[in-house]
Formats: sequence, structure tokens, C-alpha cells
Amino acid sequence: MVGGGIGAFIGAVHRQAATMDGMIELVCGAFSTDPEVSKKSGEQLFLPDNRVYGTYEEMIVAERSLPEHEQMDFISIVTPNHVHYPVAKAALENGFHVVCEKPLAISSGEAKELASLVEKTGLQFAVTHTYTGYPMVKQARHMVREGALGKIRKVVVEYPQGWLSTRLEKENQQASWRTDPEKAGPAGCLGDIGTHAHNLAEYITGLRVAEICADLGSLVEGRRLDDDVNILLRFSNGAKGVLHSSQISAGEENALKIYVYGEKGGIEWHQMEPNTLLVKHLDRPVEIYRTGVDHGNYLSKAAMHNTRVPSGHPEGYIEAFANIYRNFAFALSNHMHGEEPSPEVLDYPTVKAGLRGMTFIETAITSSRSDKKWTPLP
Repeated sequence: MVGGGIGAFIGAVHRQAATMDGMIELVCGAFSTDPEVSKKSGEQLFLPDNRVYGTYEEMIVAERSLPEHEQMDFISIVTPNHVHYPVAKAALENGFHVVCEKPLAISSGEAKELASLVEKTGLQFAVTHTYTGYPMVKQARHMVREGALGKIRKVVVEYPQGWLSTRLEKENQQASWRTDPEKAGPAGCLGDIGTHAHNLAEYITGLRVAEICADLGSLVEGRRLDDDVNILLRFSNGAKGVLHSSQISAGEENALKIYVYGEKGGIEWHQMEPNTLLVKHLDRPVEIYRTGVDHGNYLSKAAMHNTRVPSGHPEGYIEAFANIYRNFAFALSNHMHGEEPSPEVLDYPTVKAGLRGMTFIETAITSSRSDKKWTPLP
């Protein structure tokens, strides 16, 4: 692991998720830019002293020199955004597989270079767009693919939070780097949670956003990056959409929601009630689908593959995260043994999703600054 030391939030989440299914073990790390903090973090994680490093460069060189059966198999990157690219690049160039937090980089140029390296090396690469890991998101995607909703006409996705309604960056480490363009990159709210909303919309529908009309704002005085995002969407099949993400929606927690409407019906999913999927029809009442309830085999193979416990035992954020790690672990094991992975195993966000996210961020910024109504998304 690179990053995720004492005081970090997301590193602990990654460790819980990665180790949940007993397929992955943390063996080494460079947990902080401060070597002393890295050392103390390693002690807390019960790692041997010689596997706790002061820098990621030192870690890669040292691990590369170990016998193949002893060295780390992949690197999990859980740093602020500006460090994603150099660590991922060094890992790939030295033959290590990668799991990386989103956004993939701080420019599409960096993201394209990483995508090219993955293609060149044939190494495995996952990007942790967490919300694709929920069983009911898998179910929604399956139903769209199977034509249950008919041709998709309308997509509404929203991700409001309220935690940055004040100048929290003055006193909070997580807020500080997320609102600093030197560490977060060119986008604030858009890069932090807007990319999740965009990724979820494209993941469930299988469509691509073709054009956008964006309005990004920084509504807290003195803030250097956007904290409120409003975007009109046009999809590749002619469907229309709306994407709203905000970190100044006072009182909101983590209220990611998506609504997808087709010619025959629609689906509705809320991240804060993740085990329920509402399925709506033109000619009959709303159906309630629940995680793990498979009466009559109505849940898809993908939904069941990503469910661990019987119905009525809630699975949430950590489990969704763990599904990405578990599928990545299966795929990596298949790769190591020359085996063909199943479609369910390959169902996790790859470097291509990361590149797509960076392209979306840059296009939205361009659109917001432009006088043109619509901006094409490459």
C-alpha cells in the first residue's frame, strides 16, 4: 500500500475491503511522505520493519529485488490525487499490478499514459469506483442489458453531500487536500464525487455521455476548487440526462441516487439504502428487489456473485469496496495461472474507466468556462 497511514481515512477502508475475503494480505507499504509516520503506521499494522518503507520508490526497488514468491504482487494506491500517476507508472514499469483510488490522475494526458502502459505490459489494473460493487447496482445493470426497461430515454444521477458547507479545509486534513489544486488536481467536488456519479450512470446504462453542458461553482468564499456541480447530459443513444453533485448541500450525508427510465419502465437506487432496488413499470405496480432474495431466480448471476450473506443481513459500503478487491484478486489469480476469468470476475472498473473519468472532468471544466451550450465528450 502507498498512502493510508495514521490519520488517513480511505486507507483503512481499502485494508478492510481488501482483506475481507481472505484472498489478499497486506505485506508491505510506504504509508506516508513522512518516513517516521510510515514506520509508526507499519508498526500499528504489525508489519515487519524491513517491509515498511520511507518512500514508494524505495519500496518498489526493494520489493523488486526479492525472490518472486516473496515480493508483493500488486500495489494499492490510496494517496491524494496528485500522487496516483507517479506511483502507478512506477509500479507498472516494474512489473507490479495496481489498484488505484479515483480519479486516476490529475490530467487526461497522465491517464492516457497509464492506459497505454497497462495495454503494453498486460498487467491488471483496477480503479475503485466503489458504487459499481453493490449487488443491486449489478442487478440494475443486468436489467438494462437484458432490455427490461426498453430503450433508455432518461438518466438522472445525483450525489449531494454537505460536509464542505463551511471552510472546513482550515482545520480538517481530508478537506484540506481535497480543496487544494496542487493535490486534488483541477477539480474539487467534480473529481471527488462527480466522477462517481458519471461512472455509475455509464456503468448501469452501458451508454456513453456524448455531450455535456456544465456549470461548476465554488460557493464557499475563498475556496479554490468547485464545490457544486450541475451538468446536463446527452447520451450516445439520444437519451437525455442530468448530473448534480454538491458538497455544500447542507444537511446531506452521502446521498448518491440514480434514476434510469426506458420506454417500458425505470429503476431507482439509493446508496444510503443500498440493498433495495425499485423497479417501475408502465402497466403494473412498483417491484421491490432486495439483495440476497432470489425467489424464482429473479436476481442476476452478477448480483448473486457479489452477495456474501443471506437476505436481511445488510451489506454496505465496505462490502461494495470488497467486491472490487475480490474480483480483482480472482482476475489476478487467473492471470498468474494462465486461466480464463469468468465475466463476473472481470466486472470491476479498469484503467479505461479511470481514463474515462479524467476525460469527463476536463470536458466538464471546459464546458463550464465556455459560452457554448454543448461541449462534446471525446
